[in-house]
Amino acid sequence: MTKAERTKQFIIEQAAPIFNEKGIAGTSIDDVLKATKLAKGCLYSHFENKEALSHAAVDYLMQTVCGKTSALVAAADTAKEKLFAVIDTYKTPLTPAVSGGCPVLNFGVESDDGCPVIKDKIKTAVQNSIRLITGIIKNGIANKEFSKDFNADEFALKMFTLLEGGILICRVTNSNVQMKTLIGTLKSEIESYAIK
Repeated sequence: MTKAERTKQFIIEQAAPIFNEKGIAGTSIDDVLKATKLAKGCLYSHFENKEALSHAAVDYLMQTVCGKTSALVAAADTAKEKLFAVIDTYKTPLTPAVSGGCPVLNFGVESDDGCPVIKDKIKTAVQNSIRLITGIIKNGIANKEFSKDFNADEFALKMFTLLEGGILICRVTNSNVQMKTLIGTLKSEIESYAIK
């Protein structure tokens, strides 16, 4: 990696949590300059504008979150363990994997009306997450770990939606308790389809 590439990556890594915490509209270039301690000219030599930097920051956050989830899924042996690994990444919304909370939830809400590029990035992340869950279930059915009655597509949508909604509820109420309930419900349903 060249010095210029390292500097660009440093800017992205410093800016990403600011965008995730304050939102794209709420983050100023001055916020990023303060965090990076770089001159404005240096920042603009790497990014055309705040919009370009926000796109890179969202990509970085999505890669970080997806990378952590993928590593946990890869380390699990059975389909049930893989689903539980995905679920367990959500268990403490008040201490999230990345500073500022879930970027899917944060940017999904903010980009709905004003940032079509970010909205598309979040749409892709949602689709990939649901596809991951669906694939795990279908593999589990094929390997005779789960009953063929387990509807992979429906459950994947339900699981992802419950977990993301649970993050919102937990962060608004400042409690992880509700997520514990949702996780218990999801795990019980998964267990009900497991072939003993």
